[in-house]
This record gives sequence, structure tokens and C-alpha cells, in this order.
Amino acid sequence: MNDNKAPQERKLTDEELLASLGYKQEFKRAFAPLEVFGIAFSIIGLLPSIASVLFYALPNGGGPSMVWGWLVASIFDLSIGLAMGELASAAPTSGGLYFWTYNLSSPRWRRLLCWIVGYANTIGSVASVSSINWGCALQVMTAITIGSGGTFEPTSAQTFGVYVAIVMIHIFICCLGTGVLARLQGVYVVLNLLLCLAVVIALPLVTPTRYRNTTNLALWDFVNYNQWPDGFAFLISFNAPLWTIGGYDACVHISEEASNAATAVPWAITLAIAIAGIVGWLINMSLAFCMGTDLQALYDSDQPMAQIFFQSFGRRATLLIWAFIVVVQFMMGSSMLLAASRQTFAFSRDSALPFSSWLYHMNNYTKTPVNTVIFDGMLSIALGCLVFAGEQAINAAFAISVVGSYIAYAIPISARFLGKNDFKPGAFTLGAFSCPIAIIAVTFMFFMSIVMFFPTAPTTDKANMNYTVVVLGGSMILSIIWFYFPKYGGVNWFTGPVATIDASAEAARANEC
Repeated sequence: MNDNKAPQERKLTDEELLASLGYKQEFKRAFAPLEVFGIAFSIIGLLPSIASVLFYALPNGGGPSMVWGWLVASIFDLSIGLAMGELASAAPTSGGLYFWTYNLSSPRWRRLLCWIVGYANTIGSVASVSSINWGCALQVMTAITIGSGGTFEPTSAQTFGVYVAIVMIHIFICCLGTGVLARLQGVYVVLNLLLCLAVVIALPLVTPTRYRNTTNLALWDFVNYNQWPDGFAFLISFNAPLWTIGGYDACVHISEEASNAATAVPWAITLAIAIAGIVGWLINMSLAFCMGTDLQALYDSDQPMAQIFFQSFGRRATLLIWAFIVVVQFMMGSSMLLAASRQTFAFSRDSALPFSSWLYHMNNYTKTPVNTVIFDGMLSIALGCLVFAGEQAINAAFAISVVGSYIAYAIPISARFLGKNDFKPGAFTLGAFSCPIAIIAVTFMFFMSIVMFFPTAPTTDKANMNYTVVVLGGSMILSIIWFYFPKYGGVNWFTGPVATIDASAEAARANEC
């Protein structure tokens, strides 16, 4: 009898905490702590993610950047997760990042900063959906190329068609009930880890001697194909681990669907980053020792990781492994769209987005925000049209997802210590280490955001420029213009997070109970 009562008591605690933040319970709390971890870990993806962004590390250091660059970036990434985890524990709500910004910032700036964070997080989330699914589309086409013996060469239009099909399937999946979506996360975690461990163990065992690298070549011989100074090239290679170990704010966006959210969400964020950092480092170590010496040929191939597997496993085994990589990458995309739709739902709940009255709607049958799922899916398809501007243009989606997220992460973390507020830590707290870790996290995000605006090489042209500054910068400028627009702009009506419940009355009622 006590066992049956425990989940109910936990649910009431979650509802009371949410009510104290000003929001009524609208989602079903179907995500257990392991499933909250699952959504962050499935979005990280690891092996398929590394396959999608290996083109960042290979020409900007080769083995040393893959191994040591991953290690350094992962440690800094963990500092971001720890700082975010404290905020998530104190106020676990779907709108987390911009909600924290508003409540922690000084009154003079809170509305504008809240607006900026909300738009940056929305844009970053949609870009994450786009980049993950574009990587999946490329992997599908690579599988067809391998299967055809190299005779099939996909066009941009064909790849875009596959990309659109993937997004449409994800829209359908993410419109399902919360219980179904929660159970899928456990499947994603198991498949992800099994795939990673299989490659880490099998690749070194089967790689022919001619493709096995010495310790010096794998770990210390720095290769630079893009003319940047070696130090700066090493920093550019951070794009790979930072994009791979990203999107962990997804846990925050499903806070209102998680049981024991104040504890489950911060631990899911930190454990996902830590485990991904360790397992990803092992994968990169394995690749560095088994990729052969002709890195230029790998870099010039459509999918460097597929080429490494082909050299070691042969065509049939590579196709089998690649099929699992495509499946896991596909799962990443559905998890990311799920999280992105919750951020959009929360931001539209506060009337900040265009079409908010349509977006803020819960489907009566599935009890999920179907409209925001469709909205984010369509935006990601529109962003995918960058492929028709050139290969480097669509690659900007990877950097946009990181920089957009960093803007949204850095502002509330900074506001906690710079704004006038009475922040009260939740169950997850760093104590005396809170401020030092926050300083490290914010400084790193600011520095790397600047690095990600640079093009692939010092000399560039229209086709090879970095479109991150154009798309993200343009979007953020438009959002600020919209905020200050005379008469109709947000400055005239946006008041920050809008309570859907009387928080003081609910707090008093909880105290009476």
C-alpha cells in the first residue's frame, strides 16, 4: 500500500512546486528519472553525432583534435551543465531558461533579456532539429552509396527530399501521447550505448594493419588543412564535441512532464554530459588509431566515419553498422523535436511568439502540444533550404544550434550572480563552487560563440562563408526590432512569464495541507 502511495505523493510535490512558480499542471508527468536522462542522452547521440561532425576535427588537427580536443571541450561542457543544473533544480519549468532570466535579472533589463533568451533558445532548438535531421539524411544517402558500390551520387535535392521525409515522420511521432514518448527514451539509451560499445571494442580488433596508426600519429601529429594557425584550428575543432554534447537543456523543457523534476532534471543533465564525455572520448580514441594515415582522403569523402568503417569492416558489415547509426540518429531527431516543441509551447504560453494564440494549445486527445510540434517541424524544414545556398550554408545549422543555445544558457547563469534577486537553491546545489563554475561556464560560452562565427578557412568566398552570423544574427536582430517596434512591439505588452495560476493562493493551500 505504501508503494502505491509513493508516486502520488511525489506527483503532488511536483505540482505544488510548479504552482509556486505560477503555472498549472497541463502535461501528464510520465517521464521517470531514467527517461529524463534518456532524452538528453538520446539527443547527444554520440556515435551518429560524431559521424555527423567529424569534418570539423579531421582538417583541424586530425587525431590530436579528435582525442584531446574532445576531452578539453567535454570538461568545459560539464561546467555549463552543472551551472544549469542548479537553476533547473530551483525552478523546474518548461520555459526554464527564459523563466530563470526574468526572475533573476534586474527589473530594468528583465523583460528584454527574457525576450532575447526565449528567442535564442527557440532558434537554437529548431537549428538543433535541423542539423540532427540533416545529418540523418546524409547518413541515409551514404548507406545507399555504399550499397550501390559507389555508383550512386546523391544530389542536394534528393538529400533534401529525404530530410523533409524524416522531419515529417518526427512530427507524427512527437504528436503521440506523453506516455509513449517517455517509454521510447529507454529504448534510445540502450541502443545508443550498445552501438557505441560495439564500435569501441570491435573497430580496433578488425582494422587491418595498414590502417592502424602509431601512438604518435594518432595522438600527437597535428594535421592542418585549412590554413588557420594551429592553435585556432584546434579551437575550431571544438565544434564537433560541443555540437555532439549539446541539447541537454531538453531535460529542462520536459520538466513539467517529469516526476521528481527538481532532482531528476539536474542529475539527468550532468550525468548525460559526463557519460557522453567519457564514452565519446573512447570512440574518438578508437577512430584515431584505426583511421589510417590518408586523412585528406577521409576529409574529402562524403562521410569520413563511413569510410573508416569501410576500410576496417568491409562493405556488408559497414552497411549493417551504418543502419544502426541511421536509426540512432533518427531517434535523436525525434527527441530533439519533442524538446523544441515544449520550449515553443512555454514561450507561446507567455504570448511572446507570433501566432501564440494558436501555438498555445494542448491537444485534447494526445495531451501534447501538437501545434508547436508542427510549427517547429516546419521551421526546421525551412532552415534546411540553406542546402541550396551551398554545403557550408547548411553546415551553419550545426553552429547556429550551439551559439543560439549558448546565448540562452549564459544569460540566466550570469543573471543569477549579477542581477538583484533572492535565488534559493533547490535539491541540487554546488554550494561554494557555484560562482567559480558559473564564471568558467559563461567565459567559455562567450569565447567559443565568437570562434564559431569564423569561416572554415581564412580566405573565403560566398559559397564557403560561415552563414551562422547571417542566419542567427539576422534572426536575433529581427527579434529585437520586433520587441521595440512602435505600438505593436513586445516592449508595449510583453510582461515576461505569465502565471496561469495564483501562485500565492496555491502556496497557502499547500501549507494548509
